[in-house]
This record gives sequence, structure tokens and C-alpha cells, in this order.
Amino acid sequence: MEAPVQIKPTKLADYLEVLSKAVFEAGMNWRVIENKWPGFQEAFDHFDPEKIAAYTPADIDRLMADTRIIRNMRKVEATIHNAQAFVAIEQEFGSFAKYLQAMRPFESQLKDLQKRCKHLGNFGCYYFLYVVGEEVPPHEEYSAKLKGEPSKSQRLKA
Repeated sequence: MEAPVQIKPTKLADYLEVLSKAVFEAGMNWRVIENKWPGFQEAFDHFDPEKIAAYTPADIDRLMADTRIIRNMRKVEATIHNAQAFVAIEQEFGSFAKYLQAMRPFESQLKDLQKRCKHLGNFGCYYFLYVVGEEVPPHEEYSAKLKGEPSKSQRLKA
């Protein structure tokens, strides 16, 4: 499988878009989400965190009726919550990049993001951190660790 394309985020919306993609891909075929992504971008105001953080119940109703997106209420509500969390993080740390730097290494970043954000599992968080250019463990090793299996390097040592 091909690794996801990494980006160099320049604004908070870049981070929120990547995290939101991870949320919506959870439990889904990533290709389905990828194919629908232009509709997600339009429906969610191009992932402008300030706009999404202020969404009302009417906005949720609008999104739940929008066939361009996956209409999963928990994931829609998580996206709104996560936008609010990202705005708060930026206010607290000055920028999202400074927040990620302050939370290094990977395990600390993962734990704090999962505490602050909704509908973000281990692989979704790993994907998010990888795509935004943070240092993450090799995929095979991390996957094996989550499954309780020895990694390739551990098998070679045995």
C-alpha cells in the first residue's frame, strides 16, 4: 500500500482538514472518502476552523442532508468539536505547529490529541501526525505494536 501524501500545513484549516479526513476514513474504505473529498471541502467551508467551531444545529441538519459527504452524525459532530479544540489549541500555544512541537515525542502527541479530539483512534492519529510531517514510528512497527505482535525488527532479533 502506498503511503499517504505528506503536506506542509500553512494554516489551521490545513491541520483540521487532515484530521477530519482521518475521522471520516475510520471504519471506511479510504478511497470512498478520497472520492467524496471535494464535496466535504465545500460542505465544511474548506475546513475553516472558526466557521466550523461556530456551526449551529441548523448547520448539522444541512450537513446531514448533504449527499456529497458521509452523513454520519457522530463524525459530523466530532468535526465541529475538533474545530473548537483546534481553535483553543491555537489560542493556548500561539499556533498549532507550536502545540505539536510542545507535545513531542509521538506518544505524547498521540495521547494529548486523543484527549482533546473526538472520534480519533490510534491509526487516525498516526495518519494525521504522519501527513502533517511529524515524526512517527515506522508503520509496520506501530501496527504490530497495536496488534500485540512483534515487529519485523523484533522477529529478526529472535
